[in-house]
Amino acid sequence: MMQGQEGVEASEFNAVPVDLLGRFMRPDHTEFPCRIDSMSPAEASILTTSPPAVEERIIVYADHVGRLEGVVTELFTGGFSMSTAATERKRERLAAKLTWLCNRDLLNLPEDRRHARLQPENPFRDIILADGRRYKVKIIDLSLSGAAVQCSVRPALGSQITLGAMPGRVVRNLEDGFALEFSNILAEDSMRRLFR
Repeated sequence: MMQGQEGVEASEFNAVPVDLLGRFMRPDHTEFPCRIDSMSPAEASILTTSPPAVEERIIVYADHVGRLEGVVTELFTGGFSMSTAATERKRERLAAKLTWLCNRDLLNLPEDRRHARLQPENPFRDIILADGRRYKVKIIDLSLSGAAVQCSVRPALGSQITLGAMPGRVVRNLEDGFALEFSNILAEDSMRRLFR
């Protein structure tokens, strides 16, 4: 078994069954839809019709757990297994998310996301900061109430920001960007028009 960057053995973590939609990106930046059917903070089992090669480095973007980097360890019919490369802190956060997901299903807890996810046709957009500076970002998650974006700049929490034509504020820093909450919640058809 592979070790993570901090040297924790993957076998120290127990995989749990999940059902998470997502997509993965290969080194040539091509992206493919996938579904994670079990995972631990160190490994994941991923279903897809377009599996990558063993030992290929990939990035997975999955509902609820966000961005995962790692290496393909095994192919199986209908998918592949990967080991994740993460710091000890990120593994702890992922373990907490997986615990919440398991408890949510067992206890019938409500969905933590208030609104359905949308998939923009073009994920690349401009953001405008309060001082007028403009940057290109990639939308990695979008809903009627907010978005998560991949970006090289990190505006301060609470900063006013505009994504495309939608004003909002920064509510969370991510490993490779930030999340913002929109000032207003639009109807789904209006949102789809804005983010075509």
